[in-house]
Amino acid sequence: MKLPHHSTLLFIGDSITDADRKLSGEACAWEPYFGLGYGYVSKIFGWLHAAHPEAGVRVVNKGVSGNTVRELATRWEVDVLAVAPATLCVMIGINDVWRQFDSPQRPEIAVDPEEYRQTLAKLIASARTKVQSIYLASPYFIEPNRADPMRRRMDEYGAIVKELTTANGAVFVDTQAAFDRVLAHLHPMAVAWDRIHSGPVGHMIIARAFLEAFGCLPTLPSLK
Repeated sequence: MKLPHHSTLLFIGDSITDADRKLSGEACAWEPYFGLGYGYVSKIFGWLHAAHPEAGVRVVNKGVSGNTVRELATRWEVDVLAVAPATLCVMIGINDVWRQFDSPQRPEIAVDPEEYRQTLAKLIASARTKVQSIYLASPYFIEPNRADPMRRRMDEYGAIVKELTTANGAVFVDTQAAFDRVLAHLHPMAVAWDRIHSGPVGHMIIARAFLEAFGCLPTLPSLK
């Protein structure tokens, strides 16, 4: 396992990470599930403490629903740098793209590719001296048709994340590819009604992608 023992693992992002977490963003004895929300972060917490209890990893959820990278930047100092986790996981970009499609009359609330690249690059650079490891996850759209306009745009932002990962010595977590493997067998509507906010299947897909990146899973058969 690549996560240091007795260290802090912090996730930050939008509603997918948030998943109705409590303000603390942490598990505790009387609310181990809802402190972290119902999503992939709680599933990762559950696996780590069931499979690697000796590691004693503290898991923190700093997702905020509706965030773009622009909003992420406004709270980065408090939610990331002040915490200085050993391991930082960032998944942002879905709303940056989505606002271009669901609110085309309000272009000011969307984030274009260059602003996205520059802002995310600055955030990563500011964290590099504070944390030991950074994992950057691609934004995703649960749509197998790569010619779909929103899927095509989301892939563009995913490519930016991969580029920044390489440039900063981080680890790329390809959540889009993880969804694509499952979409070879399931219709998008079976995973998420709006092709973004999924139920247990989608959150497990994301959790598995991170756990694989952490080296926390046994070898599993690939989905074909």
